[in-house]
Amino acid sequence: MASYLSDNDDLQYYMGDSALWAALAEVTEYGWRTEDGFKDAAEAHVFYREVAQLFGELVANEIGPRAADIDRQDNRLVNGEAVTGTAMRAIFDAIKAAELHKLCLPRELGGLNAPLLVYFLGGEMIARGDVSCMTHFSFHGGMAMAMLAYSVHEGSTELDAAGAKIKSTRFAAEIAEIVSGEAWGCMDITEPNAGSDMGALITRAEQDEKGDWFVTGQKIFITSGHGKYHFVIARTEKEANADDPFAGLGGLSMFLVKTYEDLPDGTRQRFVTLERIEEKLGHHGSVTGALSFERAPARLIGKRGEGFKYMLTLMNNARVGVGFESIGLAEAAYRMAKAYAEERRTMGKPIAQHEMIADYLDEMRTDIQGLRALAVASAFHEELSQKLALFGRFKGLATEKETERVRRELPAHRALARRLTPLLKYLAAEKAVEIARRNMQIHGGVGYTKEYGAEKLLRDALVLPVYEGTSQIQSLMVMKDTLLGIIKRPQAFALRMGQARWRSVSARDPLERRVARLQSTSLSAQQFLLTRTAAGKLKTLADVPVAEWRDAMTKHWDPKRDFALAMLHAERLTQILADEAIAELLLVQAKAHPERHDVLERWLERAEPRCRGLHDVITTTGDRVLARLAAAASVKPIATAAE
Repeated sequence: MASYLSDNDDLQYYMGDSALWAALAEVTEYGWRTEDGFKDAAEAHVFYREVAQLFGELVANEIGPRAADIDRQDNRLVNGEAVTGTAMRAIFDAIKAAELHKLCLPRELGGLNAPLLVYFLGGEMIARGDVSCMTHFSFHGGMAMAMLAYSVHEGSTELDAAGAKIKSTRFAAEIAEIVSGEAWGCMDITEPNAGSDMGALITRAEQDEKGDWFVTGQKIFITSGHGKYHFVIARTEKEANADDPFAGLGGLSMFLVKTYEDLPDGTRQRFVTLERIEEKLGHHGSVTGALSFERAPARLIGKRGEGFKYMLTLMNNARVGVGFESIGLAEAAYRMAKAYAEERRTMGKPIAQHEMIADYLDEMRTDIQGLRALAVASAFHEELSQKLALFGRFKGLATEKETERVRRELPAHRALARRLTPLLKYLAAEKAVEIARRNMQIHGGVGYTKEYGAEKLLRDALVLPVYEGTSQIQSLMVMKDTLLGIIKRPQAFALRMGQARWRSVSARDPLERRVARLQSTSLSAQQFLLTRTAAGKLKTLADVPVAEWRDAMTKHWDPKRDFALAMLHAERLTQILADEAIAELLLVQAKAHPERHDVLERWLERAEPRCRGLHDVITTTGDRVLARLAAAASVKPIATAAE
């Protein structure tokens, strides 16, 4: 039987990494306390591999062969309800029968208690078959997990510490319905006049005299918006002025809204109107809806004003998921290009043996392997940070030794997840578009037709740098975290620079020396941007008393005002930082597993000249554009006659 796991050596490498799965199994099984759970890492690892193989076979035999049908069978809005194509319905019947919606839920909630990383790697395989299937799949088990996570965070989940199991949780009924495959959820953030700027959201939630909440407003571009359960961000607080803590993001709260109820007579009562289904360039199997809320009954999650914080919990996992989705699509594009290039002959040989095409294919393969290393590391640290934090939330669960471990390890996992996740979302999405574009080019004229599916992959790829936070938003986050981190810890930065330079000449392993040189290039670009930024900051201190200079230089930084050059070069810096992070991860693999040397060598061969070029652009350009922007900002608008 065909399998998208068995035919992928790189995926099998990660599924075979016993140390990786042992660490995840331990925290997932609450330190081996559960009565009905696995008792050791080896037993758990066998199960995780079996699940991954199930994913691989299901996608190869159920989803992949239906990809073209999914693309052709557009979704329709009929009498206010979404009607999906027969191919999508057949696929999700198969997923439901395989019970994959319950994959990561605890056993006491009807789940299989697998790590999130199993889910993400399975999602990559689904995306290789069809990305719209992966997108919709994520709004089943993923939303059920979000319900549990929110209940834990707000304190409405009760744990039996002795048995290491959940006694009760607030959204148990909704979770059970989603796990069964009878419903799913989604996340409603975007509004007609508020995309990336969440501070501009105007959908409101109001409380009546009984204390019940109701949501009124519009949400657009909602993926799987025909679902039953919606996490909705709405404004609950009226700010007095721009400095009010409830202004902007501080006035937002999170709600769970049930959009409809199926009645015993077979009819459906709607509380939220599904206004339309978007006609999209790609992702035809995925419903993207626009919804209207008119005093829709809602349940507050957490406290008022905590909506942005709760949204980040969803967004972090969603961005990791898009990283794996992008890799799955890139894998499909690479394999399609390779198969065609090995079959298509010109000038007496397959085009795969022509130098330029051979180079394209080699780079596509290398990019995918580097991205997968970044994705696995990002998911690993995000999952460990979430699950280790659980020990601190439930009294009586952790031993004194475990509590000390959490205190020691949790900050590092959180920091690494925060560092790697935006790099993954940025680079994986951008590379998916690039690889899909190359696939179509390798196919030549037939790539522009619908015969082979190359054009479908390109259409599907184009949204990846847009949703769950655009590539530009990711790069601004990376830039801000990187430079503010240096400002807060300048001595640590200086130490890193010194260590990288020393390793670049003294390390015994030539691959380690090359990685250190790449790190030095990255650190040099960071130093340049910070030096230029600090020089600009110094100019603003003319009216500040000397005694206050230290605070002004170390505390009062406004990225929107002070980081102009860094914002201009944010994407270039992000690309360097992603190349650096992947090289570091592959070096660790190469030291532990000699067969991974080849992957690191190929990555460095591509990354070294790329980073040198990006460094050159960062350090020699940008002033002209900034001068033009400054001049435009200084021009006062011409007064009208009325004024």
